[in-house]
Amino acid sequence: MTEPLNIGSHDLPVTDELAAFMRTGWADTRRTDVTALPIAPWAAKRRAALASRFPGERLVIPAGTLKVRSNDADFRFRPHSAYAYLTGAGEPDDVLVIEPSGESVLYLRPRSPRAEGQEFYRDRRYGEFWAGRRPDLAEAAELYQVECAHIRDLDLGRDLDRPARVLRGVDPSVDARAPRGGGDAELETFLSEMRLVKDEWELGELQHAVDATARGFEDVVRALPQALAHPRGERYLEGVFGLRARLEGNAIGYESIVASGAHACVLHWIRNDGRLDRNDLLLLDAGVESDTLYTADVTRTFPLSGRFTPAQRQAYELVYEAQSAAIATLRPGARFREFHLAAMRVITEGLRDWGLLKGSTDELMETGLYRRYTLCSSGHMLGLDVHDCARARSEVYLDGVLEEGHVLTVEPGLYFQPDDLTLPEELRGMGIRIEDDLTVTADGAVLMSAALPRHPDEIESWMSGLA
Repeated sequence: MTEPLNIGSHDLPVTDELAAFMRTGWADTRRTDVTALPIAPWAAKRRAALASRFPGERLVIPAGTLKVRSNDADFRFRPHSAYAYLTGAGEPDDVLVIEPSGESVLYLRPRSPRAEGQEFYRDRRYGEFWAGRRPDLAEAAELYQVECAHIRDLDLGRDLDRPARVLRGVDPSVDARAPRGGGDAELETFLSEMRLVKDEWELGELQHAVDATARGFEDVVRALPQALAHPRGERYLEGVFGLRARLEGNAIGYESIVASGAHACVLHWIRNDGRLDRNDLLLLDAGVESDTLYTADVTRTFPLSGRFTPAQRQAYELVYEAQSAAIATLRPGARFREFHLAAMRVITEGLRDWGLLKGSTDELMETGLYRRYTLCSSGHMLGLDVHDCARARSEVYLDGVLEEGHVLTVEPGLYFQPDDLTLPEELRGMGIRIEDDLTVTADGAVLMSAALPRHPDEIESWMSGLA
């Protein structure tokens, strides 16, 4: 059966004569130089681990579908993280199936032959002349080191007597065709939990993303003179970092937060449409996503003038001390929540010493009054998703313990709202966060983002050196 073409407003009618003409006269461009992707052996180990967790069951993991941005224009496609983790592939509508035998088959839409049909030159979503070249089945099998088959051969309704689990909510057509069983939620949970501990290859990809992010932060500091003169200085800097992300990776790993002045008190400020003021701080929360889809997540807060005022330095140093205390707790066997509590204890003691809070530290920690000025948790797992492994059970993540190979962020902050009358005027409208990416090792943790300064003296020296 011929699939309908995805034809947009640019398409023109095709005569029989043109259709015949388009089927002939093409050179053979099949590739013979294809080699396996570096991720392939690691993905094979992951598929084997997944199959052993659910022996004798069929497991269905879709890549996801294209999503409409507006009318007939789609967002740039990014596969579901579980699918990318298990295959290294990245085309829309593909589906990985792990059979009850443990063997894997990757069902994909291969390159459309020139000698048949009109997809290659008319289909705006999948046509080679519109969206670029896809591998054929032989090329895909070599790239991903897994058996590959045409997506039209995927039969999700066969062997109904065999147990099957499906990663749902990713591809509506898969959801509609796959019989609903009772174990889908367990599959989704395990697909999150198996990514908690990063393998050697993943650590290398994450370090690449972090290193590129550090270079992007340097780009931003160098661009400050131009951004300060622009009526949308925040957006100017957003674009500067975005250029680095596209040059050294796939894209940004999440929407960059470029928040000057009181905008830094909005935790997820992504409008980035404000003017910069030399008297303010700038909070930059941004990360490069590698070509293999691993993302960094780093935040620095620095003075737009290049020098902290006394009030800015006082607040910054408290956050710095809180982050340092949190980092010191990281080690295998420590409870995940321990680093957050360590940071909040330092924050609470500082706020009490400033006279903003009254009572003992223990009482204030119990009542949570300090949260008026901190608002959120101080970190999360990091990997293919910026908030990685979010479907993991609480007992193995948020209420679990750290293990060697965990990668996480540590990011305490202070957010002094501009209309908060409990604060002295010089602190109002000031937001500060310091965020770093760390790998838990056998005897502690490695600061992956050490290329960027943290201490206020180092921040000032760094900015001066990049001016």
